[in-house]
Amino acid sequence: MSTENLHSQEAVKKLKELSESARTCMFCTELSTLPNNARPMSLQECDQEGNLWFISSSDSNKNFEIKDDNRVQLYFMNNGSSEYLSIFGKAYIYTDKNTIEDKWSSFANAWFEEGKDDPKVTIIRVTPDETYYWDTKAGKFVSMVTFIASAVTGIKTDNSDGVEGNLTV
Repeated sequence: MSTENLHSQEAVKKLKELSESARTCMFCTELSTLPNNARPMSLQECDQEGNLWFISSSDSNKNFEIKDDNRVQLYFMNNGSSEYLSIFGKAYIYTDKNTIEDKWSSFANAWFEEGKDDPKVTIIRVTPDETYYWDTKAGKFVSMVTFIASAVTGIKTDNSDGVEGNLTV
């Protein structure tokens, strides 16, 4: 496995690619207590600055926990493509109509009786502080063939198709 640390726009591009490919993450709060509180959350978007955006209810435990301590940990996994992403960052809650309008998804209607006009709608922005990724260079199929060949021949794989590293946005 090789290490490839990415910076600036390259890092944002990889962060956007991996997070939007997985689309769902485990969103962890209360990081100073164990076990952490974690719940699945659907990503709305990863913007051009590397911010990750989510829709949440103002009365959710997550929102209360973020108000007390805005440090969060996100874990994205796209197992079908062997892509993984760990993000430590800070979460910020928005309640203004412009942000809600901009980040709204009709999918969220399932959780809010009045749609985007529901007074409980909030938008959460996560700004990454530390991000680490695991990926394959040639895709899951090539990686799988390499591992199968290694198992059949008995020759150890060097896992040269794998790549991991820090993303500094």
